[in-house]
Amino acid sequence: MDGQRRVIAHGAVAIGSGRIAAVGTEAEVDAGFRGAQTLDARGGIVIPGLVNAHTHAAMVLFRGIADDLKLMQWLQDYIFPAEKNNVTAEFVRAGTRLAALEMIRSGTTTFVDMYYFEDQVAEACKEAGLRGVLGSTLIEFPAPDNKTIADALAYAERFLTRWTGDPLVVPAVAPHSTYLASPETLKAARALADRHHAPILVHVSESADEQAQVRQRYGRTPTEQLQRLGILRRGLLGAHGIWLTASDRAILKEAGAGIAHCPQSNMKLASGAAPVREMLAEGIRLGLGTDGAASNNDLDMFEEMLTAALLAKHGSGDPTVAPAAAVLEMATLGGARALGMEDRIGSLEPGKRADLVVVGLDEPRLHPLYDPVSHLVYAAKGADVRDVVVEGRVIMRDRRVITLDEKAVLAEADRLRDQVRRSLGH
Repeated sequence: MDGQRRVIAHGAVAIGSGRIAAVGTEAEVDAGFRGAQTLDARGGIVIPGLVNAHTHAAMVLFRGIADDLKLMQWLQDYIFPAEKNNVTAEFVRAGTRLAALEMIRSGTTTFVDMYYFEDQVAEACKEAGLRGVLGSTLIEFPAPDNKTIADALAYAERFLTRWTGDPLVVPAVAPHSTYLASPETLKAARALADRHHAPILVHVSESADEQAQVRQRYGRTPTEQLQRLGILRRGLLGAHGIWLTASDRAILKEAGAGIAHCPQSNMKLASGAAPVREMLAEGIRLGLGTDGAASNNDLDMFEEMLTAALLAKHGSGDPTVAPAAAVLEMATLGGARALGMEDRIGSLEPGKRADLVVVGLDEPRLHPLYDPVSHLVYAAKGADVRDVVVEGRVIMRDRRVITLDEKAVLAEADRLRDQVRRSLGH
């Protein structure tokens, strides 16, 4: 994913002080560097760590409680009540640990999260050794962590102050959307983000219902509303973008804002298909995300890459749309660009953070190997990830996550499952 999009045979990466020091052939790197520690990647493919550009990590604890429903019914009849009855700081910490375990084991090194009790998300993120871009949700109705918008904004300010400058946690501001955050809240979010030089995370044009609500209320699309309020800028990441118009896309491109494409969740909820062909052609900053596991129902970015490629081809009737190289870029450098973080993550280049993944080639479906990029998108699975490095630290080696107690994480998730069942009357 460097400027030349090189594929290096018999390659090597040198890492020092959490950053990439050199990338080249094994002979080139060995000639200039001697490592205190070596991670043997023979028989594998080394790639930049995957960037999950939109999720709600703790919602893994709601995986499978309600399926086969439209978005608004799913939210209003199931998810919002389940959150009201269950979401606490303890719940979010446990859910984020489970999500982190799943993401590490499938090659994600950076995830973008907007949820509640975000300090707990940040602490679990650091415990796991993952990189997180994390925002506390600003929403007009009483949330599990903050009952008023004033409280939510005050919490967001404290969160930004606490975590700004952390090597792994990038604090963000996360107004939910233009239909669940008022114009005043959105303006306050922009001011807060500007004061702290923080990203902005917001849902944009996720469903036809959202599009209709915002048009009826304000006489414009969600993107036009964000532009009208002065919210759009580089570092704003809009989730979904399914119903973007040509005018919306032009506005986003001019502002330098990004979009996180979440094809599996969007398909499952029958919310529509984002205009990926157009966004790629127009040069919009486009990343790839899983959305929450409650609507996906997993956090496997390899599955997301495959789905993104196939959906774009199927929807356009053109097999040349969203080629493997473009989709791999969406899952790595594209996500970094969408966040305005391409100077730090997303590719294997000297000076960038040492976030990388080794994908093993042991499975029969990965043989023979002609084109590694093709295999990564069309044949590999998250379960093929062998090793994971974040900020120069090995957090998974030979499929064993080093930073988390897997048995304890799963046991706590099962305990909370029983709690959620009782709260739903099951």
